[in-house]
Amino acid sequence: MGISNKIVYKYTHLYTILLLMTNPIITTQKAIMFFRERGGILRTSEAIRLGINPKTLYAMRGHGLIEIMSRGVYRLVDEALVTDQIDLTLVIKRLSRGIICLTSALAFHELTSQIPHYVYVAYQQGWRQPKSDYPPVKIFRYSKNSFEAGIEYHEFNGIQIPIYSAAKTVVDCFKFRNKIGLDVAVEALKNYWHKHKKATVDELVKYARICRVDKVMKPYIEAILHE
Repeated sequence: MGISNKIVYKYTHLYTILLLMTNPIITTQKAIMFFRERGGILRTSEAIRLGINPKTLYAMRGHGLIEIMSRGVYRLVDEALVTDQIDLTLVIKRLSRGIICLTSALAFHELTSQIPHYVYVAYQQGWRQPKSDYPPVKIFRYSKNSFEAGIEYHEFNGIQIPIYSAAKTVVDCFKFRNKIGLDVAVEALKNYWHKHKKATVDELVKYARICRVDKVMKPYIEAILHE
């Protein structure tokens, strides 16, 4: 690198540092605080609403303080953040109306031996098809009644992630058995029964009726009752 290039680099580097520390809207430290309060992840639109200048985001990225996880989504590079379920967090950040479902929900509840290669997300019928480039997502359409039933919220790094309950997820697997496999649904039912020994059949039946698979599930439920 020539002398002139070194000088340009030096002053560009100094300018970036000054930009980071003296941004008139939001300081870098405050921007980091906003990231931490929101699970270490912010969409560009969220950051701007909070008063973080796009130039500050670019400068933070250049200094390794944040990284791009997917288009328009930044993650704070911070060892204190819990990285478990990071894919679920990223997807819900981008698809805020969705609910984690099926194989992804089974994996969360430890009810399957399957390793999800996608994040499975429920969307209500009639809603516009969402876009998400990373992580890879599979969308499943639910009726309004089924979509709204059995939602739980689990917190990761301060972010509330909507996930269907264990019982609702098992029933959903029978509902979508032709897409995810009947063997996956049956395994989930058996694992659910052994893991939740104090649970009654009533919860499964309730969701099965909502999802209109009570007749489909009846012989499988009777089979595990007589094991």
